[in-house]
Amino acid sequence: MRHAKSDWSSDLKDIDRPLNRRGREASARLGQWLSKLGLWPDLALISSATRTRKTWARLAAPDTTKMLVLQDLYLATPGQILKTVQDVSDAQRLLVLGHNPGIGELAAWLADTPPAHPDFTRYPTGATTVFNLPATPWEHIQPGSGQVE
Repeated sequence: MRHAKSDWSSDLKDIDRPLNRRGREASARLGQWLSKLGLWPDLALISSATRTRKTWARLAAPDTTKMLVLQDLYLATPGQILKTVQDVSDAQRLLVLGHNPGIGELAAWLADTPPAHPDFTRYPTGATTVFNLPATPWEHIQPGSGQVE
């Protein structure tokens, strides 16, 4: 998942930018969508940026979902994201909440067949891809191993 739309109206450092109104509303809708489909993860790995932490908060995850805020995910490359997942996660269902271009590139790398959605390659704010990956440890995940649901 990419964070929701952030606010560019102030001179804050990039890591400190909050969500704008549209981002706050979209985050709540994403949470409703996850609930409706029963897709809450066992674990969420979240970038340390304000906008990712605020996106997570507005998703309103159930108490059963554990969450880790990780500096290593802030503006991480796809390789850094995958290494972080491999280092810290043994979850069966995982959500990674980060930034472009890394999070979008990782989604494209994982997809065995990218979805036909015209914005998939752009991976706009709030973009979320659900993958069904093989039941192997995270360190065995290969390019194209995920089937998009």
